Amino acid sequence: MLNISNYYERLVIDRLWKLAEQADEPFSQAFQEDVACLALNKLPSCYVRNTIDKGINVSEQQYQEMASAVDMAVEQAIQQVLSRPREHRND
Repeated sequence: MLNISNYYERLVIDRLWKLAEQADEPFSQAFQEDVACLALNKLPSCYVRNTIDKGINVSEQQYQEMASAVDMAVEQAIQQVLSRPREHRND
């Protein structure tokens, strides 16, 4: 089994955790999964063997650009999930 992952997965998950901590109501797991999938589909792929290796080889400016793209993708994904009729949501 290969040990690779999309670096953006960690960034998206971390962003969702931060937003969930700040939310008035907890996010359901299904809501978070829907948002993560939609956000990741809007972001480029960035596969790595080890997230630490990627973190070391990214400049502060590159990281800020990635974080900004993640913030935008997550916010858009949240709005997309929330715009679904309630009966089609899993939250």
